[in-house]
Amino acid sequence: MAKPGILIIDEVHDSLFPMLEGIGIAYDYRPDIKPIEVCEALVGFEGLIVRSKMRITAETIKLADQLRFVARAGAGLDNIDAEALQERGIALIGANEGNRQAVGEHALGMLLSLMRNITRGDRQVRDKVWLREENRGEEISGKTVGIIGFGNMGQSFARVLSGFGCRILAYDRFAPEKISAPAEPVSLEVLQAEADIVSLHIPYIPENRAFADDAFFQGFSKPIWFMNTSRGEVVDQTALVRHLQTGKLKGAALDVLENEKLQSLTEEQSQNFDYLRSADHVVLTPHIAGWTHESYVKINEVLVQKIRALQEAGKLS
Repeated sequence: MAKPGILIIDEVHDSLFPMLEGIGIAYDYRPDIKPIEVCEALVGFEGLIVRSKMRITAETIKLADQLRFVARAGAGLDNIDAEALQERGIALIGANEGNRQAVGEHALGMLLSLMRNITRGDRQVRDKVWLREENRGEEISGKTVGIIGFGNMGQSFARVLSGFGCRILAYDRFAPEKISAPAEPVSLEVLQAEADIVSLHIPYIPENRAFADDAFFQGFSKPIWFMNTSRGEVVDQTALVRHLQTGKLKGAALDVLENEKLQSLTEEQSQNFDYLRSADHVVLTPHIAGWTHESYVKINEVLVQKIRALQEAGKLS
């Protein structure tokens, strides 16, 4: 029997298997494999599908004599060493298109919860506290929304915002040519001068680490509502907390944190988290912006479409 074509080392939605079979791709599904075992296991496989089990490095693929591609079943490629793959001529496949709608909708939900005091009001009513005037909120309509990063996720957020009667500005330092209606392309300086609401949709790469730092927040001409549904590492969490405390930030909606392993926070991270979880003007969710039943299937559809494209290009046997 021929060696299966793809090694799958993370749990994936069951819809992936008939999709792969439909294009004639064999697979070995091993979600319980230990990271230390992956290097040897890759011998003979043409493809690897991973989610978040481990970081894929040059060491991981050193014995992968037949490897043609590595695919991530999710958004973001920060756990994969792209340079290591490029040096070996191995294709890197992402599936950001699969959960972009989910992220756009979740970002909108977090923004509404933040600006209209939905989360705070819910907690109060459950405690039999009925405060109307104290929970008077603000409308998105008439505001200027600044989107930083205009890839799949930023574009999705712009689309769901387009019916709210707000002005949408976008800044993307790597691909400004992607910016189109309903967003207006602007410099970061213009966005900082005019935005009432700011949402980050940038990948975690070395250049973006602590992108939103003290100087970034100081650069805004007026207090803003701040949102991050991308990666926690792109925000300096200490600076974020400081500006929430001073009022430079009117509030924050965070789906991601600098360290999401909440049982292993450093002392500084613990102090920051204690503030965030107790602050009435902060909304937190556990990295679920792209996490819907629909996106779980859509991600698989995107991956299989891209694997099929490799087949058709003659890059798989």
